[in-house]
Amino acid sequence: MIEIDDKVLEDLRSGFSFPPKPEILQALQNELSQPEPELTHIAHIISSDVATSAAVLKIINSPAYGLSRTITDIKQAVMFLGVNCITQVVTGFLLKKAFDQNACCISLERFWDTAADISQVAVLIGERLKTRVPVENLQLLGLFHDAGIPAMSMRYKNYHEVLTRAAERPEQTLEYYERQQFVTTHTVVGYYLASSWHLPKNICQMILRHHDPEFLNESGVNQEDKLTFAALKLAENLVNEGKRFRSSADWYVFKDSVMLNLDIHDDEYVDIKEDAEEIFIH
Repeated sequence: MIEIDDKVLEDLRSGFSFPPKPEILQALQNELSQPEPELTHIAHIISSDVATSAAVLKIINSPAYGLSRTITDIKQAVMFLGVNCITQVVTGFLLKKAFDQNACCISLERFWDTAADISQVAVLIGERLKTRVPVENLQLLGLFHDAGIPAMSMRYKNYHEVLTRAAERPEQTLEYYERQQFVTTHTVVGYYLASSWHLPKNICQMILRHHDPEFLNESGVNQEDKLTFAALKLAENLVNEGKRFRSSADWYVFKDSVMLNLDIHDDEYVDIKEDAEEIFIH
């Protein structure tokens, strides 16, 4: 596990304007911290916000969850998915709402479209794995892993220029170009945001290290987290190939470890890629 230096965190606190953790998420986390969380209380908390309720029902009735019946109210949703899963779904929705387009120098619509594609493809990959990976982790990590990018675009008005440079020169990762221009990177900023929203520590670490190839080789990382991380990296690459017609900048570094951890071969990669392209079309 990597810890962020206290001075870096202090610089982030003083220099960045992070979206505060929404009250509804705080209420959910408070309930989850109880010795025996009450499903009825959790359903009531979510139902208190109409937009969140509608978004949750839309998400859990999507093909990603493969439920055999349509869920029509939040209490049903909590009973079907469980408290941890429903909290992750709510968190992902609230994250998208947290950033104001007027305060960002990049297009949030385009950013979240890409994040949603990566999230959906990660879930698709998870369904193909021989070892089960929690759908809610894949979904949340897919949405949240680059959340430092809109935060960077709020702090630095020329941030879009760095994104353009990274897109035009994909031989290096975005992190590389950020370090040339700024005092921090989107991975560190995303980690700080995720931590301040009290996301699970393993998710925070994967956000921090999602450009670090050593993550998949470390003995201290459990297999479920390795599978989740590897599914994210494969999803990132498939989305890049499907939408931008080139591999991710760091795919050449990750490819062998990702394929090994996911236990998939080239033919299976092609099959998953074809299924992923259906997501981009629809």
